[in-house]
Amino acid sequence: MTRAPAFPFRLLALAAALSLGAGLAHAQERRPQARPTEPAVLIADDVTLDGARSLTASGNVEAVWGEQRLKARSITYDRQTERLTIIGPLTLDDGEYTTVLADAGELSRDLRNGILTGARVVMDDQLQLAANQVSRTEGRYSQLYKAAVTSCQICKEGDDPLWQIRARRVIHDAETRQLFLEGAQFRVGSVPLAYFPRLRLPDPTVERLTGFLTPTLYNSTLLGTGVKVPYFIRIGDDKDLTLTPYLSTETRTLEFRYRQAFRNGGIEFEGALTDDDLVRRERRAYLFGRGVFSLRDGYVLRFDIESVKDDAYLVDYGYPSKDRLDSEISIERVRRDEWRRAALTYFHTLRGNEVNTTLPTSVGNIDYEKRFFPTRLGGELRFSAQAHGHYRSSDLRTDGPDVDRFADGRDVARLTASADWMRSWSLASGLQASFRTGVAVDHIEMRDSAPTTRSQLTDATPSAALTLRYPLAKTTPGGTVHMIEPVVQLAWVGGSTPNIANDESTRSEFDEGNLLSLSRFASADRRERGASAAMGLSWTRFAPGGLRSTLSVGQIVRDRTQREATGEQTFSLSSGLRGTRSDVLIAGQIATQNGLTLTARSLFDGAFDTTKAEARAGWRNAALDLGATYIWLRSDPQEERPGTISEWAFDGSYRIARHWTGSAEWRYDVASDRNVSAGVGLTYTNECIDVTLSASRRFTSSTILEPSTDLSLTVGLRGFSARTEDKSYVRECKK
Repeated sequence: MTRAPAFPFRLLALAAALSLGAGLAHAQERRPQARPTEPAVLIADDVTLDGARSLTASGNVEAVWGEQRLKARSITYDRQTERLTIIGPLTLDDGEYTTVLADAGELSRDLRNGILTGARVVMDDQLQLAANQVSRTEGRYSQLYKAAVTSCQICKEGDDPLWQIRARRVIHDAETRQLFLEGAQFRVGSVPLAYFPRLRLPDPTVERLTGFLTPTLYNSTLLGTGVKVPYFIRIGDDKDLTLTPYLSTETRTLEFRYRQAFRNGGIEFEGALTDDDLVRRERRAYLFGRGVFSLRDGYVLRFDIESVKDDAYLVDYGYPSKDRLDSEISIERVRRDEWRRAALTYFHTLRGNEVNTTLPTSVGNIDYEKRFFPTRLGGELRFSAQAHGHYRSSDLRTDGPDVDRFADGRDVARLTASADWMRSWSLASGLQASFRTGVAVDHIEMRDSAPTTRSQLTDATPSAALTLRYPLAKTTPGGTVHMIEPVVQLAWVGGSTPNIANDESTRSEFDEGNLLSLSRFASADRRERGASAAMGLSWTRFAPGGLRSTLSVGQIVRDRTQREATGEQTFSLSSGLRGTRSDVLIAGQIATQNGLTLTARSLFDGAFDTTKAEARAGWRNAALDLGATYIWLRSDPQEERPGTISEWAFDGSYRIARHWTGSAEWRYDVASDRNVSAGVGLTYTNECIDVTLSASRRFTSSTILEPSTDLSLTVGLRGFSARTEDKSYVRECKK
């Protein structure tokens, strides 16, 4: 036997490759489908040759075969048996997501078959399988005998992990990426809690596989004590179904979710079926669905379905908290200079003070808008058209107990067409001017309307507006940038308010977005008339450190008050638009470099009393996500608000420590001096477990709702089809 002296790194790699190349190439001819085309490469500090039969590499040994990489203290290759005898500690990496650590082993030359002793298998850097012996077959199956499975960090030899599954035998199928366990025993620490003769689990790389998901325990004063156990069914690569039985002392509920992807879109449906003790002799259910599809010529089809069997069901079970349901199907196409849309919508109210028969439950809309850029005239020519209709199931020609004083059964059809020309100029000293003029034609017909109003109307409304802006900018020596822009708009809209029911524009808002609009009504059945002037000022400041602040002020002055034919003002008390002079709008925002944002908007009347106010504060960083909202609305019978609304809302989460995160939310009615709802939660997370405990309380009550308290506990084992993207939760071993 001869011993080769140490060679340079590259020369050793070449020598080892030539030594193994012939035998491996022969193996490739026999089973080319299971072998990579390139030869194996062996790298080591020392190489010992025993004639033509064996080769022994030692010292920083590394063998590479395709995507597989083997590192060991010593490797001996027997050309006659075509086997590798390995002395560890050794590391075998499959090139994808599995790493095997072992004390010693014997493998085939392609590293696909053999036995490893004292082995530990690590999958996707989180799930660990330890066993006395691991048998590899065809590079696909790994059999572990007397194995322990866990994703918990083990710092001291002999210590028990937080949880583990011990099994007589574990088989890992690398192709299907599943674990098959025989004689499995689930343990918390050293305490056995459950036994499974056979158990199948996904490995950490699986995203969709049929099986149970994380269960949740619930306790509710309304629904009793129970458990939810989701079961995911993978129907195919393009569709799946999740069934979640919810069993408690007060309810038997089956929740479901179905998803399917198509070549040009997708659909998703969710809902539940319930037999509970809250509503006797009546089964409860809800169904929500949505979908979107891309059609030919750039059209997009969308639909959504929202249906519930009784008004309190969604709130009782904590499902989507909507008090008005809308189901819609629409088709739309958006291009650079054209927009088309057609939609049919059905509304259903769950509010106790509303009746579906007197609400416009069926609504249809067809919208079209087109832009042209005439070269001789300059500017932009815009044409738009809309067809709208809504239907009430009631046919009453008299008024019920509401605030509009019109017939409860009226149905409306409206056609609107408009043409506008717009052009902008940059004048001397940076002054920006824009001019707009156009005409709109509305045709409205009503059925079952009150005798005091017209049943049909055709009206033409001309308009014109001139807008002047003067943007100014300054940079201070310290690098702070100030931008100030005053703006004035002089506008005129012809015609007068028609004697026809206000059925679409019953709510109006005054904010920064419509300061320069010619009409601030929600729809074309009402338009602002006469001459007006809109004045505004905006200031923006950018600091070098990242601090940004904005402030906007605006007001509108008109030559006349907007009134109905009855003499009543069209705009409501809280809209900020009543009379000839609107309320003063003040809005601002502050954003800092450390994640703090403050946003506020308010309307002030002539005496500088608040008409409407809202504010939002948020602070977000690596450990904190906090938000607070305040809203104040004055009483307004015209908007069906008999009392003042003043309410605080808080929500947030804080990472208390490395593994602990707390959360809380609270709504408080200042006007009534009472709580609306509150909730707290606490989550513990590490590399192998998620535990969430939450409690919530609803304080409000009504004819269909009762106050309730809910508790929930969710325990999830990490490592099975749940990749740990955030490594900051992983525990570290103390040195």
